[in-house]
Amino acid sequence: MARILVDLVSYTGKKGGMETYARELFRELGTRDDGHQYLGYASTEFMELDHSWFPGKVVNSGFSGENRWVWAFAELFAVPHAARRYGADLIHSPANLGPLRSSVPAVYTIHDLLYYHLPGHMAVPFYTKPVQWMEQWAADNATVIITDSEASSVDIQKYLGFPEDRVRVVQLAGTPPKTAVERGVTRERDLLLAVGNRIPHKNFESLVRAIARIPAEQRPRLVITGSRGDDPLRPVVEELGLAEWVDLKTWVSDEELAWLYAHATALMEPAYWNGFNLPALEAMLVGLPVLMSDTSVYHEVGGDAVGYFDPADLDSIARVMVRASTDPAWLSDLAAKGVQHQKHFTWERTARETVAAYNDALAYGGRAKRRRR
Repeated sequence: MARILVDLVSYTGKKGGMETYARELFRELGTRDDGHQYLGYASTEFMELDHSWFPGKVVNSGFSGENRWVWAFAELFAVPHAARRYGADLIHSPANLGPLRSSVPAVYTIHDLLYYHLPGHMAVPFYTKPVQWMEQWAADNATVIITDSEASSVDIQKYLGFPEDRVRVVQLAGTPPKTAVERGVTRERDLLLAVGNRIPHKNFESLVRAIARIPAEQRPRLVITGSRGDDPLRPVVEELGLAEWVDLKTWVSDEELAWLYAHATALMEPAYWNGFNLPALEAMLVGLPVLMSDTSVYHEVGGDAVGYFDPADLDSIARVMVRASTDPAWLSDLAAKGVQHQKHFTWERTARETVAAYNDALAYGGRAKRRRR
C-alpha cells in the first residue's frame, strides 16, 4: 500500500473545473479498492467546505488558496515538506502546479498550458511569467504528468520539454447537475446559454458582438452566467444596445442553473482554447445541444455530437446562433448524439487510469525526475 499525499492547497470552492475534477476523481477513488491510502493536504478555505467526498484524512495546511502569493509558496515548499512529515510515498498535485522539489515521486495533473499557449489572453498579464516558471519547475520535478487531452499533451511536450512516454492522457467526464433538470419540458426557441468566468480566452465578448450582427427580428436571447464583481461584458452590452437580448448573470444557484439547462436552446462554448470542456459533457447528459469552437481540443470532447464554429469569426458565430434558433431538427439530432456520446466519458475510467499513472510513478521512483540545470 502506498500513502499518497493529495495537494489540495489551491482548492477553495471557487475555482470551477479544476475543483470539479478533484472532487469527482477522489469521490470515485473512494469507491475502489486500489491498495492506496489518501491524505489530503488542504487550504484553510477547503477545511470550511463539505469534503466528505475525500477518501481519507484531511489535514489543514494553514495556507490560504485565495491569496496567490501564499498559495504559490505553499505549492512550491510546504507540500513537499508535508510529504516528508506524513511519510507519503507519492505526491499528486491535481491543479496544474506543485512542488519545486520533492524527495518522493510526484504526479502532476496539468489540465492545460494556457499561459504558454495564449499568454495574451490571461486575466492578469503580470502573472504570466511566474506561472510559466512554476509550470516549468513542476515539469522538472514530475515523475509522471497527467493531462486531459491529446492537445494538452502536445503542449506539455512542446513548451515544457516533457518526454512523451511519461505523459498520461486521462479524459474527464460529465457530472449530473446537483439539482435535477426538468424532463419533458419544451426548450425555448431562442435562449442561448454560456457558462463560465470572464477570463479573456473564454471569448464571451465575441458572443455578444456576434449577436449584435443578427437583425433584431431574428436575434436570439443570450444568457451568460459566472461573472464575479464588475462584469467586463456589461460595457460591451451597453455600447451595442443589447440589454434586451443579453442577460449577464453572476454565479447562479444550482436551481437556476438546472432551469437554464432544461429550457435553453443550446449551450455555446466559444473559447479560443482549453484543456478540456466539462460543461459540454454536462449539457449532453441532460440533452442540451452543444455548439463549440472549432478547435482540436473540442473535437476530442465533442466528436460529431456538437455543432462547430470559428471562435475568431463573428459571422461564423452569428450563423450558428441563427441556425440554433431556426433549425429544430438539427438541434434535436445534436441532442440525441450528445446523450450517446457522453457515455464514453466516465469518472470510473478517469479513476482507473489515474491509479495506473500512480503505479507507473511509483515504479519509476525518483529515477525519472529531471532537475533544472
